[in-house]
Amino acid sequence: MSMLAVTTVDLARIQFATTSLYHFLFVPLTLGLAPLVAVMQTLWYRGRGDHWLRLTRFFGTLMLINFAIGVATGLVQEFQFGMNWSVYSTYVGDVFGAPLAIEGLAAFMLESTFLGLWIFGWDRLPRRVHLATIWLLALGTWLSAFFIIVANSWMQRPVGSHVVDGRAELTDVWALMTNRFGIAAFTHVILVGLTTAAAIVFGVGCWHLVRGRNRELFRPAVKLALIVGVPISALNLAVGSHLGVVVTDYQPMKIAATEAQWTTCQPCSFSLFQIGGFSSDDETPSFSIQIPRLLSVLATGSLDGQVQGMNELQQQDEATFGPGDYTPPIRTAYWSMRIMAYAGTLVFLVFALGAFLLWRGRLETTRWFLWAGVLTIPLPYIAALAGWVLSEVGRQPWIVWGLLKTADANSPSVSTSTIAFSLAVFAALYGALAVVDFVLMRRYARLDPPELGGDGDEFSLPAVEY
Repeated sequence: MSMLAVTTVDLARIQFATTSLYHFLFVPLTLGLAPLVAVMQTLWYRGRGDHWLRLTRFFGTLMLINFAIGVATGLVQEFQFGMNWSVYSTYVGDVFGAPLAIEGLAAFMLESTFLGLWIFGWDRLPRRVHLATIWLLALGTWLSAFFIIVANSWMQRPVGSHVVDGRAELTDVWALMTNRFGIAAFTHVILVGLTTAAAIVFGVGCWHLVRGRNRELFRPAVKLALIVGVPISALNLAVGSHLGVVVTDYQPMKIAATEAQWTTCQPCSFSLFQIGGFSSDDETPSFSIQIPRLLSVLATGSLDGQVQGMNELQQQDEATFGPGDYTPPIRTAYWSMRIMAYAGTLVFLVFALGAFLLWRGRLETTRWFLWAGVLTIPLPYIAALAGWVLSEVGRQPWIVWGLLKTADANSPSVSTSTIAFSLAVFAALYGALAVVDFVLMRRYARLDPPELGGDGDEFSLPAVEY
């Protein structure tokens, strides 16, 4: 029975990880592409040229495909809370109820309502009103992200609540909404979204330029992507570094695990790459490339900052919470952090080089770089997924930090076979959706944007009198 329970928890974790990571593939692009499309439509509205309207409709189509599949996959997660994690749902229900209710009843309704108005209002609404709908859609997506991150950040740093009779009860809504962990995480996620959208616009534009198609149309799109991408991706790296300081304050074990740091150090080096050193039986890596003091900077913001080791933290946790293993999966934490950081840095370097080539007037003639721009498209997704893995896996063994362990939070009445069957169904369904999404995104990204005008042309200018 003990082995059965462990297997059930593991399968439930795998299922939630599968659905969460798949859903998170669509979140960054929605958060970033909605405001970029709004900027394009604003430029058209302000008379900067009809090519901005064509770009608005072109990238708006990609946004709609991404949004539709993202909503469908996100709904599944809601049901898993009550089905596979009933103990967890009972424990956190009073706290999660507020932000998730606001997200569903206010933020999601805001974005879905104005998305509908934007889709069907082209020839029915005045231009100014129609422009407002896309900006309100962008605002709705950001509000949805905020309230969801508020809920998740409470799991990372429980605030504004206390435990009564084995259940967490909300006592301070303001503390919940202004959680320092949540503010830092929300800022990071928004910047990730804008970086992802800029990479998509840049990559698609580079593909059209390198193929010699629609050069006059996609040249300004590439320029806009670089104007957004260079400062945003740089700022994202800085905010991500600051988030490391926040995590150190509240989850020191996670930070120690990302470096496979077994003993306390001051100052601390950051290893670019290492072999070995990921288990208590083998704490010393056989090979490591290190940058002196960098871990101290990332974890504390100081060149001489102290980072506690996992051995010392394990002893502290055992004294506080009782016997048990309080170290997360170290190898996963170590590599997910580096995949996130390296991919994010590479995106910034591509944007920076693109801006330099654009400034020198050589962007369109440097074919190898245009192909590099196309190949950059997956990098923000890889970085975002690795960051999400680090955030959730690095919190283990806690599902709510310091209050509730993951092993104690699943539904005791759900059998292993039931979860295994549903996991197989989800894997098949999501695999099919992945193919559909890739085919649709690739097809519409490769199309020539239709010309404006003409009776019955869906891309014709609105016929409303202004």
